[in-house]
Amino acid sequence: MDVTRPIPTPADRANFLRIGQRVIRREARALELLEAGLDGAFADAVETILAATGRVIVSGMGKSGHVGRKIAATLASTGTPAHFVHPAEASHGDLGMMARGDVALVLSNSGETAELKDLISYTRRYAIPLIGVASNRHSTLLRQADVALVLPRAPEACERGIVPTSSTTMTLALGDALAIALMEHRRFTPEHFRLFHPGGNLGARLAKVRDLMHGTDKLPLAHVGAPMGDVLLKMTEKGFGVAGIVDDDGHLVGIITDGDLRRNMKGLLDHVAGEVMTPNPRTISPDELAESALNLMNSCKITTLFAVEREEGESGNGSALRPVGILHVHDLLRAGVG
Repeated sequence: MDVTRPIPTPADRANFLRIGQRVIRREARALELLEAGLDGAFADAVETILAATGRVIVSGMGKSGHVGRKIAATLASTGTPAHFVHPAEASHGDLGMMARGDVALVLSNSGETAELKDLISYTRRYAIPLIGVASNRHSTLLRQADVALVLPRAPEACERGIVPTSSTTMTLALGDALAIALMEHRRFTPEHFRLFHPGGNLGARLAKVRDLMHGTDKLPLAHVGAPMGDVLLKMTEKGFGVAGIVDDDGHLVGIITDGDLRRNMKGLLDHVAGEVMTPNPRTISPDELAESALNLMNSCKITTLFAVEREEGESGNGSALRPVGILHVHDLLRAGVG
């Protein structure tokens, strides 16, 4: 191997770009072939997994194994219990990780990977449904499988056709397709998804307003008839820069912000809250996603939202808003939303 590192020329750089475009073009074409060839066997695979009372056991060797780990992780995070079993380790005790009620999803481009022999035999001996993924429909894996998913014959992205590229891309896409079909059939919601992703940016995006809001003890509330001097004290005490204005029943009817104070600066202390407030303020339900709260704040150019629960009014007068929390944009940013 040549270990020298010549400095790339402008011609080299142009060639790098052409190679990159070729690779993506070939893999995109492979995915088009995969889509066109998808048939009833795919639906059979989904139904086989749905019928399983246990887990999906994903296995593969080499690059197929790396892809298999990702597929197992995607299945597990979208409502289908799954884990990866390395075929070489399976032959040394890890076959015990499979049991009746499970379903095996085994990946191999050739379908003749030697390390898969014991695992395939185990599924046949103990009547564990086997879904095979390979490019050779006459291979050992697909002949033994209960459901055979055949990858189309697509050229690998390298010029010599020896580096697993198009084949692994198709296998990964097929695994994603299975996971999403299962997820949508099970009506897996963003709330379910968050249970498996409580950390990081994704967990923050899927957090609800009630997870981040300040509760009733922190609410800066003042009665509609309260003198503005009292309102100012409340705003200062709670530190949100706003005051929610409530009626005799404790329902939110308005809000006072710094902007309202500036607009009524002349004779401010001679007024009561109801004369200064902005009625019908923007609010949000505590069950909304925190990301929705941030979008509302950005679109309305505001920094604070009252979280409210709707209560039906008397005599058919519509619904009233009961404040149950308050959310500041800083709370969202600290949590990693946005």
